[in-house]
Parts: sequence; C-alpha cells; structure tokens
Amino acid sequence: RLAHLPTLPLPGGDRAAREPWRMAAAALHRLGRGEEIAARFPAQPGAATVAQMLAQDLNCPETSSAGRWFDAAAGLLGVRETMAYEGQAAMLLEGLAETHGVVAPLVEGYAIDAAGTLDLSPLLARLCDEQDAGFGAALFHATLAQALAKWALRAATATSIRRVALGGGCFLNRILAAGVRRELEDAGI
Repeated sequence: RLAHLPTLPLPGGDRAAREPWRMAAAALHRLGRGEEIAARFPAQPGAATVAQMLAQDLNCPETSSAGRWFDAAAGLLGVRETMAYEGQAAMLLEGLAETHGVVAPLVEGYAIDAAGTLDLSPLLARLCDEQDAGFGAALFHATLAQALAKWALRAATATSIRRVALGGGCFLNRILAAGVRRELEDAGI
C-alpha cells in the first residue's frame, strides 16, 4: 500500500467539505474530545447532531484528502466555520500565516509510521487550544511543510528517487509549496 495521510471522517459527507467546523468536529472526535463539539460551535445548530453522528459513525465517510486537514485546522482556529467557495478556509488560513510570519514547526507535531502513514493528529491536538489564529495558522503551515518534506524524503530515500513533484490543490498554497521545496532541496532532493 502506498503512503498516505490517515483518514478523517466527513460528518454529513460532502457537506463537511464546505463547512470547516464539521472537519474541526471530526478532528475533535478523533482526538477523544467529541464532548466539546456542541459547545465549541454554538452558532451551528447541527453541532450536537454532528457529535452524535461521529460517535455512532453514522453518515461519516472517510477521506484522506490533504484539503480536509486544512479545513480542520481552519475550523479549530475559528478562521472560517462555513465557506462561500471552494478553498476559502485554506486561503484565509494561508493569509493569516503570511501576516503572522514565520514560526518554527511544532516539535513532534506529526508522526510517520512504519507503513508510511503521515499522521498530523499531534498538530491538530495543539491547534485545538490555540487562542491566536495567526500563530496557529503559521504553526500549521510550518509543521505541515516539514512533515510533508520528511515524508517525501523518506520515500525518496527508500526508492533512490532524486526528484519529487509537488502536485494537487494544496500546493497552490505558496507558503506550503515553498516550505516543502526548501526542506527537500536542503536534503538534496
């Protein structure tokens, strides 16, 4: 099996891709903090129902999309609970990170297991309690860039690959793309 991101549930299916608060709820549930969902999103009348859906694994298909991790981070940081257009939460998160400025990646903010799964749960756990959305956005970007670079470097080393292509919508994010590229180039890739 190829290396991948771990899955996150999509409470309500495709609706979760348009409502970052649902992805934040999924992250809270995954972190064992599901009881916080309704209180954390009081403006969302369906928050208690989403918490129940997650607890019962009802109408919660799984996704390993990197974009949904951006949505979860945006929802946890209070950047945007619902989106008016595709990618809005991620773009706002990028803008906050850019405005805040560079921060060091979170030490132990991710894990790569023996099967090659890149788990960002430690990073999301840290973002759950972050009060400064700008700092949290910068921390998310720095840690994600380092994690993706280490993940790619591990695969490149195992296969003797010297060139890596960065693709997908998340790499339209200048901070992420530049951070991953810098880390890989520093490692000789």
